[in-house]
Amino acid sequence: MSNFFKKLAGIDNKLPEGISEEEGRELEIKDEGETNEWMDDDYEEGQLSIDVFQTPKMIVVKSTIAGVKPEDIDISINNDMLTIRGKREEKEEIKDDDYLYRECYWGSFSRSIILPVEVKAEGIEAVLENGVLTIALPKSKTTKQISVKIKEK
Repeated sequence: MSNFFKKLAGIDNKLPEGISEEEGRELEIKDEGETNEWMDDDYEEGQLSIDVFQTPKMIVVKSTIAGVKPEDIDISINNDMLTIRGKREEKEEIKDDDYLYRECYWGSFSRSIILPVEVKAEGIEAVLENGVLTIALPKSKTTKQISVKIKEK
């Protein structure tokens, strides 16, 4: 982990008791190598940020998906799992050395969540407006709280 990220995360450079400076450097090098290898080889898809809330009749999922056309977004429900997939394509070819900051994610992204209640498939609506995707999922039945009395034997 670089010193910048250590400072950002509030991690000091003190080593735990019983570990020498040399052992600490070896662990840091090993850790950085494993992180970079994982990021380069296996990390191909970004995770979409979402907000999920409910009203008495609906589950609502909102996400900022700026720069993505509606035809590049796939929304599916399998049993109780909602999955949103898409791809944000970068139109310009910019060299890595020319970036001063690089925080926007370009490429494939997805997010799956387990829905807390059953929803009516025929009433689901998805709208993309000003870069915000809103998915409205009508609840199939209203849930009511049932009290169960405990009998003492």
